[in-house]
Amino acid sequence: MKSIYKCCKIVWSKGEIMKRMGIVLVGIVLVIGCIFLFNQKDTKEILITEEQELDNTSLVFMLQDEEGNYHKSDTLPSTGYTFNTSKSICSNNATPTWEDNRLYLNNLTKNGTSCYLYFDKKPMAMNTILANKTIDDSRNGAITGTLTTNTTGTVYSVADDWGTSYVYAGAPTDNWVSFAGFYWRIIRINGDGSIRMIYAGTSMTTTGTDDQIGTSAYNSLPNDNAYVGYMYGSTGQSSYSATHANNNNSTIKGILDTWYENNLLDDYAQYISTEAGFCNDRSLNTTNETWWGSDTKLGYGTNATAYGSFGRLLLNGNYRTSQNPSLICSQTNDLFTVSGSSKGNNALDYPIGLITADEVVLAGGFGGSSNNSYYLHTGEYYWTMSPYSVYMGGFAYVFIVSSDGSFGNYNVDLANGVRPVINLKADVTITGEGTSDDPYVVEGAM
Repeated sequence: MKSIYKCCKIVWSKGEIMKRMGIVLVGIVLVIGCIFLFNQKDTKEILITEEQELDNTSLVFMLQDEEGNYHKSDTLPSTGYTFNTSKSICSNNATPTWEDNRLYLNNLTKNGTSCYLYFDKKPMAMNTILANKTIDDSRNGAITGTLTTNTTGTVYSVADDWGTSYVYAGAPTDNWVSFAGFYWRIIRINGDGSIRMIYAGTSMTTTGTDDQIGTSAYNSLPNDNAYVGYMYGSTGQSSYSATHANNNNSTIKGILDTWYENNLLDDYAQYISTEAGFCNDRSLNTTNETWWGSDTKLGYGTNATAYGSFGRLLLNGNYRTSQNPSLICSQTNDLFTVSGSSKGNNALDYPIGLITADEVVLAGGFGGSSNNSYYLHTGEYYWTMSPYSVYMGGFAYVFIVSSDGSFGNYNVDLANGVRPVINLKADVTITGEGTSDDPYVVEGAM
C-alpha cells in the first residue's frame, strides 16, 4: 500500500469548497487507513481515502526506537508511542497537535505543507513496576512448600512462553491494581511485558466472596475427558484430537465472556492485551501413574487420564514433596489466545481466562498444605484453568484453590468461585506504588 501522504487527496463535502478559508484540522484514523480533515468552524467531515492523492502535502512520521533514536516511517504507530509536540514541526506556519489518537494541523492552507512528526517510544509499564524491585530466581525450579512471608519489593523470574515472567509470590503488599472500577492483584509480568492480574473485587478486602464474580460449574457435565477443556470437542470419541478440539465453550468460559462484555468490552478493551494467552494444559501426563493401570495416557471418552499439571504436581495420586510448576504451555492447542495473538490457538472470543495451578504453586500455594498467608488465599474455593484428571468411569476433575489456600481438585459439574484473569497491555501508562493505600492505576482507566 502507498504511504498515506502520497496516496490521498481531499474530498470535500457538498458546499465545502466555498468554505475552505479558515482553520482546517487533520485527524488521522489508523484503523481504517484514512486521514480525516475537520473545519474548526462547522466541523464538517472531509474524508481522504487511501485510493486518492493528498495534493502537495507531505507527512513524515519519525518513530523513536528503544535506544532513543528516530527512524522514518510511512505510517503512524498504532500503540506504544506518544506524540512529541516540541520536536514536531510543519512548514507554512501550520502547527501540529495530538488529541485522542488524532493529529490536528492548525493553519493548514491549500498550498503544499510539509510536516515532520515525532513520536516517542512509550516506556513499558513493567519498567515502572520493576524499577525498585529485587529479582529472585529461586522459584524457577522445584518448589518444596508454601510461601507465607512478606515478599514486598521482590519478584521471581520464571521462564514463560514469551520469555521471562516476573512473578509475585508469598504475601506482597505491592501488587494491587485499580482498573475498570475493580481491584486486581498482579500475578506476574509476562515475558512480553504485559501485566497478568486476577480479579480482587470492588473493595480491598482479601477474603470472602467479593474477590470473585460469582460461582459456576466448570462444565455442566462431568462424564467425559472433553469436559476438562476451557473449550472442547466431541464427547464419546475414540481419539484425543477430536475430544480436545476447541469447538464448544465450557460453562465457565461463557460466564467469563459475558462478564467481559458487560464490564470491560466497551470502555476498557483498549488497555487489555490481545497477545498474552491462558494455558488450559491438556497434555497427557508423562509419569508412570500405576494406580490407574496402563490406560492413563489416552485422553478421550471415559478413559482414566491424568493431565500435564497433574504430572508436575502429583505422583501416583499424592502431591509431590517437590512440585515442578511451569509457565510454558506445551501445546499450541491449549494456549488460549484471541485472533490477534502471534501465539496459541487464536480460539478465544475475548482475552480473559483463569489462573493456572502452576501459577498458584509459584505464588505460594502447595498441594495438600494450607496457606492463609499468601495473596491468593480468599477463604473461598475457586477454579483454576488446569485439568487434573478423569477417573475411571469418566468423572472429569479440574484443579481448584481451596478455602484454606491449598489447592486440590473438584468435579467439573460442581459450583466454585470464578475469579477472572486478564492481561494489561505492556505499553499502558501506570502510576502509583502498588500498595493498598496507593494502588497502581492505569492512566485513563481507573
